[in-house]
Amino acid sequence: MTTRPKRQGLLLVVVGACFLMVMMDNTILNVALQAIQRDLRADNSELQWAVDSYILVYASLMFTAGVIADRWGRRRTLAVGLVIFAVASALSAFADTPDSLILWRAVMGIGGAVVPPTTLAIIKNAVPENEQGKAMGIWAALGGLSVAFGPILGGALLERFWWGSVFLINVPVAAVCVALLFVTAEESRSAAQFHLDLPGLLLSTAAIGAVVYGVIRAGEDNDWFAPASAGMILLGVLLAVALVMVERRTAHPVLDVSLFRSAPFAGGTTAVSLAFFALTGGTFLLVFYVQLVLGHSPLELGLILLPVAVGSVLSAISSAGAVRRWGFRPTVTVGLLLLALSFAGLLLATATSPLWELEVSLFVAGLGMGFVMGATTTLAMTAVPADKAGVGGAVNNTLRQVGAALGVAVMGSVLSMSYRSHASAVLDALPGQWRDQAGDSLGATLLVLREGRQAPALALQAQDAFVDAMHVTLWAGIGVLLLGAVTTLAWVPNRVAGRPRALDQAADAALTGEAR
Repeated sequence: MTTRPKRQGLLLVVVGACFLMVMMDNTILNVALQAIQRDLRADNSELQWAVDSYILVYASLMFTAGVIADRWGRRRTLAVGLVIFAVASALSAFADTPDSLILWRAVMGIGGAVVPPTTLAIIKNAVPENEQGKAMGIWAALGGLSVAFGPILGGALLERFWWGSVFLINVPVAAVCVALLFVTAEESRSAAQFHLDLPGLLLSTAAIGAVVYGVIRAGEDNDWFAPASAGMILLGVLLAVALVMVERRTAHPVLDVSLFRSAPFAGGTTAVSLAFFALTGGTFLLVFYVQLVLGHSPLELGLILLPVAVGSVLSAISSAGAVRRWGFRPTVTVGLLLLALSFAGLLLATATSPLWELEVSLFVAGLGMGFVMGATTTLAMTAVPADKAGVGGAVNNTLRQVGAALGVAVMGSVLSMSYRSHASAVLDALPGQWRDQAGDSLGATLLVLREGRQAPALALQAQDAFVDAMHVTLWAGIGVLLLGAVTTLAWVPNRVAGRPRALDQAADAALTGEAR
């Protein structure tokens, strides 16, 4: 079933706005982290969970949300998801403790998980087949805008309102989308039999949650081998092994592990997950460096991050041609090495560095990310059988989100441990009752110094200690990216055998639409 052209255009705007809103929630929170830490007195672990609780639930439930939508109705499921997202956003805005914010962010992830599979299914049902490539390109491009639009909108809101406004803005947008959805979209559902892989859902959620919790706890305790941290990480690994064993025997799995028998698919998915790991974790560091060390406002932070979006647009436009000319392996490898080069540039950052040096590194990071994203997205479309192409894309997207969550957890933990070590002189100068609180993060240190009216020189020492800790953490990110490059050289082929020319053209159109 297809819709009339005028309604079709409005439908694309509506589903695109839905997708932009949930994708933007991955980025808009970054500019509010420092304000949340100050007002809620959140420690570094709680800030990481405020970011990760949304991503974890969002990634874990995406497959199941798609299955439910196919059975129950895509329009209806999307509307319910948007309502859940809006209500949880409002409750997040008025959270008065870090724990309540983490809880409501997780509930937002439930609503957000519904949006990608349902909006794509609605487009496929409503748009003629010969126009679907263009429509999905517009859909993807709107999602890509979140890289720049989220931080800028968040910064603009924080110039005038409190940090809760970055969540409250979702409520009117979601309400308008729900209203227009029932005007523009016809209900559709799949005729296939409904299957809910509850063991797979529970195991995947528990495995991811246990690993991330263990990593964050290691940063809190400054001890990676403590039972509370190492034990949870080991439990997560064991649950992941159990997940693979269960899913191999399940007729309709949440995670189709057979896809990973394809070395090109496994290599491409690993490469993009490691890229998201590094870039998302690196952005978490930069939020505090830009605001607490360089002294920029939240809005300025959003504008400072613009080169990432500009670089990714330029390389995404070029990635299809690069794959055609040189192949997948060189394109992905160059992207990962550009990301590593950008991290190396950030190693030169100090408390007095000029802004242009940071902007150059961010632009290079964007270039790298666009090449990795463009090439691996195309690879996911071509390295799996046609009847599993949709599942392959879903697995690729979910593991990207898991990579992002682990990036914040791991790099945030390394930063926390390294900061305590480098800031020891500052912490030793504080009274005993303030020392533990101040050692959590740079934001906590500056808050203690301000409330205790300590010497300004201590604040400068704390900022220098943070920069040193950031450099240590960046080295960890560089190591991950170089590992990704080696993985790409070992697994990712130059070409995928049997790739039809029509698919080349479809991929190019999708990538060009995404970049635009």
